[in-house]
Amino acid sequence: MKGFKKLMLIVLSLLLVLSASACSSNNLSKSNTSNSSKTSSSSKKITLTFWNLFTGEPAKTKVKEIIDQWNKENPNVQIVESVTENDAYKTKIKAAIAANEAPDIFQTWAGGFSQPFVEAGKVLQLDSYLNDGTKDQLLPGSFDNVTYNGKIYGIPFDQQASVLYINKELFDKYNVKVPTTFSELIDAIKTFKSKGVTPFALGEKDEWPGMWYYDMIALREGGVQLTRDALNGKASFDNQAFTDAAQKLQDMVNAGAFDSGFMGLTRDEATAEFNQGKAAMYFGGNFDAAAFVSDPSSLVKGKIEAVRFPTIEGGKGDPTEYIGGTVGALMVSANSKYKDEAVRAAKYLAKQLSDMDYLIATGLPAWKYDNIDQSKVDPLEIQIMNNIVANAKGSVPAWDIYLSGDAAQTHKDLVAQLFAKQITPEEYSKQMQQKINGK
Repeated sequence: MKGFKKLMLIVLSLLLVLSASACSSNNLSKSNTSNSSKTSSSSKKITLTFWNLFTGEPAKTKVKEIIDQWNKENPNVQIVESVTENDAYKTKIKAAIAANEAPDIFQTWAGGFSQPFVEAGKVLQLDSYLNDGTKDQLLPGSFDNVTYNGKIYGIPFDQQASVLYINKELFDKYNVKVPTTFSELIDAIKTFKSKGVTPFALGEKDEWPGMWYYDMIALREGGVQLTRDALNGKASFDNQAFTDAAQKLQDMVNAGAFDSGFMGLTRDEATAEFNQGKAAMYFGGNFDAAAFVSDPSSLVKGKIEAVRFPTIEGGKGDPTEYIGGTVGALMVSANSKYKDEAVRAAKYLAKQLSDMDYLIATGLPAWKYDNIDQSKVDPLEIQIMNNIVANAKGSVPAWDIYLSGDAAQTHKDLVAQLFAKQITPEEYSKQMQQKINGK
């Protein structure tokens, strides 16, 4: 009997061991299944939509190459682009965001244009994604115009800078000093006018080219802080600095700075006039350089100097300040199903677009560009970076970018009326304050 009981105890012990082993095996199996599921999920192929407005060449082809390279290196995260022309794009992206149908990644304009998207909660806030060293890869101040209420919502890829383009051949021919003060600028205008040479090529039919003149003069008169305060509704456009800027704009008109028909010329017609050597100066953005260096019929290629707009005696603005700063940026939809992947792709795209713009002379880099062979960059672009952007104390975007909606158009309309001398400088300032700041 004792032997039988001992045998039964051994059998029961074996059964308990086998049972425990089976449970352990079953649990391990479940664990492996769970891990396998996670691996399968992480390797699932996804598609990110990317909207942009690179419709012109060579940018259109370059962007496709950038996307193709990403897709080759990231087979499980594919980017599909949709390209739309500038004006149509603005309507398209606004409608998509309002309908909660925004793409994962979209090209946009910094400042006022994107502000309504941010305020509506439709854009992903990026601060936590940028502490991986990304911020250090961009130039100082690059995030300023995509920061709203102290938070970053965009990844910049290019910036703009206002440039006074000088036809050195005409300046040398008529022995005219390159102006560094506004008084010298007026003297240069009068000299060229007396010689039968158009001082400035301007196409004010499009309105925004002339707006750049006023915005720049206002910056020289009031400085960055006053200008930003007024644009943000914290200071008045009825300030004497803005009235004085309006007066100086009309002083240029009265001195004969522009063709008699400049109000009916387009921006393209004005750049063509400068390209043909018919005007001594052209004031605009760095993006205009592309028209001067890529046009095979240009008579001024290699004869242009890029300089800062002259200082204004008594003005409060720093002489290094310029109209521009970050303009082009990429944003990620707050409704994207793949936020982490979209941000990673947006960082890649932004860096590549920054390099591309600099190399093809369509934009100035927002990212550091030590990796770029300077021999491949147009000399005029290098001049702009060195003479205007480098060591600048500050900048303000063109006002039609900083302002949003109807306010931007109101500003352009009022500046056009200044050019046409349909309103006085005092009327300009009062109407700006009433119509934009509502006071």
